[in-house]
Amino acid sequence: MFSQYLNSFEKVLSETKSTLKDGVGIGLDDCFLKVNEILKETKLTGNRIYLVGNGGSSGIVSHAAVDFLNACGFKAHAITDNSLLTCIANDYGYENVFSQPLDTLIDENDVLIAVSSSGNSMNIVNACQKAKEKGAIVLSFSGFKSDNKLRTQGDYNFWLNDMHYGRVEIGHSLLIHYITDNLGKK
Repeated sequence: MFSQYLNSFEKVLSETKSTLKDGVGIGLDDCFLKVNEILKETKLTGNRIYLVGNGGSSGIVSHAAVDFLNACGFKAHAITDNSLLTCIANDYGYENVFSQPLDTLIDENDVLIAVSSSGNSMNIVNACQKAKEKGAIVLSFSGFKSDNKLRTQGDYNFWLNDMHYGRVEIGHSLLIHYITDNLGKK
């Protein structure tokens, strides 16, 4: 029944966990407030937001980049260009498909938004490590198992406790929309 399906989304979203880079829990509202402060500062300083994800998460980050750019006025870029991705995968391996471009693109105090349903995609984890190496701020969105690799990579991490791709992907989209809705041009 649709009502049960809808209730499963409500349950997953109401149990969203947020943590800091050291794994210490932070209340969800407090985490969103800190993320909004960081992003407002990012905009004021002219820094950029880069977004990465695979498959359905790639669609989420592509959409989010448009929202950050159009609705919020940020310099935002999703790393989703097919030519770039296939070139880098061919030359450096798929595990470096995001970290290699970020080595050139990302600067200190830029923001990387990393989205992965499983949280175990090495190309996403490597992108986070490269961003941190360059002095960028990392926001991660993951799901599935609580010990996934991405969940400890961000300065701020959002995790959905569910093993179903649909609920995790829709949940990530909603969480990011919440951020852009609060930062939108007024």
